[in-house]
Amino acid sequence: MALTLNQALFLVLAFAAVVATVFLVRLFAQLRRTALQAEKSLAELETLGRNLNELDGMVKQRVEDMGKTLEAAKKAAVNVSEASFLVTSNIVRPSAAYLPLLLPAVRWVWRRFRKRKE
Repeated sequence: MALTLNQALFLVLAFAAVVATVFLVRLFAQLRRTALQAEKSLAELETLGRNLNELDGMVKQRVEDMGKTLEAAKKAAVNVSEASFLVTSNIVRPSAAYLPLLLPAVRWVWRRFRKRKE
């Protein structure tokens, strides 16, 4: 039983249709899996975005708090500077004239105190 040309072509076309159908079914299955994976990734990305926004808010709050702390530290440093200037200008400089007399006396008292301890 010999095949005619039409039958041979029909057989080739049928085989090509089966191969194309199998290929398309596998392609669509792969596309479906890819779409599901993309949907999961998108949901995860959305969650990460929300977490990032929360983190951004917390960081901004901490930066604002740090700015307030730095302002307070700056104000404290200015106050300490002013206090040291007042102490220096009102107490140390006027008493500097008495240091040549006062230091030997303090040294003598300190030596006596140390000898008593020993």
